[in-house]
Amino acid sequence: MILNVSGRTDVVAFYSKWFMNRYKEGFLDVRNPFYPKLVSRIYFKNVDLILFCTKNPLPIINDLEKIKIPILFHVTLTSYQKDIEPGVIPKGKVIEGIKKISKIIGKENIVVRYDPIFFSDKYNLEYHIKEFNFWENSINLICISKEISFAIISRLLQDFLQLLKCRQFGGLPLTGLRILPCGSFQAGNLRLIFRILSLRELL
Repeated sequence: MILNVSGRTDVVAFYSKWFMNRYKEGFLDVRNPFYPKLVSRIYFKNVDLILFCTKNPLPIINDLEKIKIPILFHVTLTSYQKDIEPGVIPKGKVIEGIKKISKIIGKENIVVRYDPIFFSDKYNLEYHIKEFNFWENSINLICISKEISFAIISRLLQDFLQLLKCRQFGGLPLTGLRILPCGSFQAGNLRLIFRILSLRELL
């Protein structure tokens, strides 16, 4: 069994103490969000791998060596500022956290994600190219797998994305945006090259 920790909320960032308490007890209960009366009990002795997904790995780092189950980390590292992510810790601290995790569980067990990518007057293509290059250079030696994904502008997010002045992918300056082989995308004369594990949620 693979236990996906943080599928519904960022457990690592906000509830690491709770998770470690449950680990010590040997089990945790999971409520079905579509049928609240249905509660499943998961015993850690039946778990083959724990997948942690987070934007802030720091709270659990000191406890990782207490966990005797194989661990895989997905850490989301974006370049947005406080106007978009007011509750996210500084990116430099996240990178330092990734370095520490790499030493504990091995860089082959960490996936770092640059997502979701959206475009606005402030966060344009040039901005993402600059930030991604810095991002990749910072983690190149401590992580093997990297992912990106693009934000999908759906009807449910339309009002929120209008507040961000988010552009449609077909709008300027992204006319002619092309996904290229070998991990890159290009718009006009601008090209961003990256190594990818997968491209997800892409248009």
